[in-house]
Amino acid sequence: MAMKTKFSVTAYDIGRVALVAAANVALVYGIRWVLRNLDPARREREKAEKQAVQLLAKLRLTHLKLSEHELAVAADLVDTTALKFSWSAIGGLESVIEQLKDNVILPLSRRDLFIGSPLLSPPRGVLLYGPPGCGKTLLAKVLAKEAGCNFINLQLSSLADKWYGESQKLAAAVFSLAMKLQPVVVFIDEIDAFLRSRQTSDHETTAMMKAQFMSLWDGLDSDSSARIVIIGATNRPQDVDLAILRRMPLRFAVNLPTTSERWTILKVILADQELDDDVDLKRVAEYTEGYTGSDLKELCRNAALSCVKDTLKNECALNETPVDADTTDSTRIRPIRMSDLEVGLQCQRQQSLVTVTSI
Repeated sequence: MAMKTKFSVTAYDIGRVALVAAANVALVYGIRWVLRNLDPARREREKAEKQAVQLLAKLRLTHLKLSEHELAVAADLVDTTALKFSWSAIGGLESVIEQLKDNVILPLSRRDLFIGSPLLSPPRGVLLYGPPGCGKTLLAKVLAKEAGCNFINLQLSSLADKWYGESQKLAAAVFSLAMKLQPVVVFIDEIDAFLRSRQTSDHETTAMMKAQFMSLWDGLDSDSSARIVIIGATNRPQDVDLAILRRMPLRFAVNLPTTSERWTILKVILADQELDDDVDLKRVAEYTEGYTGSDLKELCRNAALSCVKDTLKNECALNETPVDADTTDSTRIRPIRMSDLEVGLQCQRQQSLVTVTSI
């Protein structure tokens, strides 16, 4: 006959079990607290998440349910509606602009015309290459604005994380976030630094992140309805991985502006400035061979600064009391003269490596 064993549970036993359970819970939360406070990137991550929430509210996208990694990427969103420039703000590059309108903006904005054939799906990748300062970033921003798309200015730092496996999750979050934000343009400046040619000496984490990024990029081709375009910009296209170039069938050279394009750029930059009658922008354009758009902007800034310096000299000569900077009347600044542009050229000669000839 089997013997029945009776177990008696006392209050002491219950207390011990409760104490052990409480100790384990405290240990788990204690470890989490220590790891959270020892993480050097915690504050930056929280700041990025806060910035992302503000941007989503500004863009009226608060209805989206985003994960922690998607919020980290969403911090790179740009409010294109706040951009004050349009195609008219880009001097020259008419040929590139027309091709971008036909091949990118039209498929994104008129989706109804591009359904039914895989040949008519929008391109998944566009590469803008050329010397720095020629307007590649500006082109991408204006493109997103004119197409009515969301714009993610993806930063390499947004995909870097000290914890193993987190970089791959962040790379995956780029595409999952893009699917929720479409139509969207994902812009990667200096793409050669992020997706350069793979080497055997690459760090394991970097290699895995690149592989993850390319695999998800390929996944866009299987979804013909996805309105996601990845635009890369570089001044070193030869350093970009060949597998990445294959995923960017549309490639546009944004080269140094020609004489006529420099003339157009100068007119755009000085459109809101008062010019003296002796100013000859065509002549300035002829003597700025090798200048980029940013170089021309700096030249005009130096010319405008020369006008301000002359105004200050006149005030000192007349013993006038300096006027507060916040209340200075802009009409007191004289128009820009040809001599001011010559001063700008001289400043450019001293400050840059561009060789120019005196006007």
